[in-house]
Amino acid sequence: MERLKVLIVDDESRMRKLVRDYLNKAGFEALEAEDGEAALEIFFREKDIALLILDVMMPKVDGWQVCREIREFSKVPIIMLTARTDEQDELLGFQLGVDEYISKPFSPKILVARVEAILRRTNKLSKEEILTCGRIRMDKGAHQVFIDEKPIDLSFKEFELLAYFMENKGMALSRETILNHVWNYDYYGEPRTIDTHVKKLRSKMGEAGDQILTIRGVGYKLEE
Repeated sequence: MERLKVLIVDDESRMRKLVRDYLNKAGFEALEAEDGEAALEIFFREKDIALLILDVMMPKVDGWQVCREIREFSKVPIIMLTARTDEQDELLGFQLGVDEYISKPFSPKILVARVEAILRRTNKLSKEEILTCGRIRMDKGAHQVFIDEKPIDLSFKEFELLAYFMENKGMALSRETILNHVWNYDYYGEPRTIDTHVKKLRSKMGEAGDQILTIRGVGYKLEE
C-alpha cells in the first residue's frame, strides 16, 4: 500500500526530525519544510500531500498565511502547532479551516494518533481488513485468524503481534521495533518478552508457525 505523504512545516529542525521519525515509524512518508515559503512550494509541487502539520510562528511566510493560500485551492487536512495558548489564535485557526490545533510542547505519539484519526475521518487512511500470508488468513474486522481455513484462538496481544507480522511480511523486524508498534511507546519491558509471545503464537499456529522465522541478532520475519 502506498504511503501517505505528510508535510511537516516548522522552523525548528529538531522538532521536524522528532515528528518525522514518529510519522515514518507509523508508516507515513514525511516531507519537511523549514518555513512557510518552502511549504507552499512543496505543497503545490507534490500535489498529493495527504495532511499538513503547520507551525504558526515561522520566518518569511507564517503559518496563518500558508493556511490561507492553501485553503484557496485545497481542503487538505491541516494540524496547526503553536507555542502560544491564545484563544483568539485558536479561533482564527478554525475560521481558516484548520482541522486540529495543538499547543507545544506535545506528545509525538498523540500527534501521530491525531494524524491517523483525521485521515481515517477523511477516508484517506483505510487499513485492509483481510490479510493473508501462506496458510494464514486474518480477518481484522472480526478479530479472527484461520490456518488452512480452520479458526485458531489467540489472545488479544497474540492477535496484534501476528497482525503486525502480516502487515510487514517479508521484513526483518527487530524486537525493539515490535515492542514499539505492538506494545506502543508506553511499554518499558525487556525486549526478550517478544520471544515468549512468539513461542506461544507459533505453538497455537501449528505447522504454520514455521512461517515466523527467527533472524539471529535481529528479531523475526514472517514469510509466505
